[in-house]
Amino acid sequence: MALPVKDQMKYWGVAAAVFMIALWWLGDVILPFVLGGAVAYFLDPVADRLEAAGASRALATAIITLFGVLIFVVLALLVVPTLINQAVQLFDTVPKVFQDLQAFLTARFPDLLDEGSTLRQSLTSVAETIQSKGGQLLETALTSVGSLINVVMLFVIVPVVAFYLLYDWDRMVAQIDNLLPRDHAPVIRKLAREIDQTLASFIRGMGTVCLILGSYYAVALMLVGLQFGLVVGAFAGLITFIPYVGALLGGALAIGLALFQFWGDWVSIGLVAGVFVIGQVIEGNVLTPKLVGNSVGLHPVWLIFALSVFGSLFGFVGMLVAVPVAAAIGVLMRFVISQYKDSRLYRGLDTDGPRQSVLDESYAPDQAQD
Repeated sequence: MALPVKDQMKYWGVAAAVFMIALWWLGDVILPFVLGGAVAYFLDPVADRLEAAGASRALATAIITLFGVLIFVVLALLVVPTLINQAVQLFDTVPKVFQDLQAFLTARFPDLLDEGSTLRQSLTSVAETIQSKGGQLLETALTSVGSLINVVMLFVIVPVVAFYLLYDWDRMVAQIDNLLPRDHAPVIRKLAREIDQTLASFIRGMGTVCLILGSYYAVALMLVGLQFGLVVGAFAGLITFIPYVGALLGGALAIGLALFQFWGDWVSIGLVAGVFVIGQVIEGNVLTPKLVGNSVGLHPVWLIFALSVFGSLFGFVGMLVAVPVAAAIGVLMRFVISQYKDSRLYRGLDTDGPRQSVLDESYAPDQAQD
């Protein structure tokens, strides 16, 4: 006989509280393990495909690890140093950009930028703030990571954790399934599959889209000749997971820089704008439909809220777990709403037809698997 709903809520509430307390207490100590788990989850479909092609799980994991090491070495030697240098140069160049903007506005709108005017003071203040705080922010971010956990250990622990989790992924899933409460296993499996589909669509799909678009923007902008094309492209690709925001902010930054760098060369400015137009066409018609699908189940506002809350409460680790938790809450809320609409509370006393309980196994047609 199943436990009463009241007792179930108590046990699940205690489990959720323990999870939150552990997340808050351990904090950055579990950072490499969370990152390793995320990498293993992201790469599990690749390992499954290699297994389907005839490779053993050990061989598939070894092949993926080898390619991962090669990509990391290439990034560490070629891309990351250039990215950091361009970011620092961009912060240092900001005052000159604002001076050029001020000169441009003064030449065309002399009354607008009189000595002591609010707009002129604002431009000067913004330029000085970005120059002083921008490089400091970048340096603080890099220094804080190093102070929270040894960078060398991070680079060692994450690959090792990812390797073992990827190798034992299917076995771990089977063990967790074996521990599920027998009365509720079909429903839990159904909800877990929906959560996995949401995460797969968002994390794997949008992660791939961000990587492709970031690479495209960076390479295309550098080929066009934009001075900070790598930084702008990486930034635009990084925030592509928020619909239209990546293209709008990245496009505005790129076109703004292009106006100062190529002023008068309208062909080059048009090429910079065309890079983002083409990127949006490719994203909307090819990448997102193919890799993400039409329905992800994570509304951008809900995602931003989850990232903000978990980031504020639990720091960087909280931001990493925000997406899975947001996806799980979204799936559970849809399940609760579906049960509510089948309840007497919603339908009333005079409505005919069968009702479903909270643990009605008709919600999970795969109950025969139990």
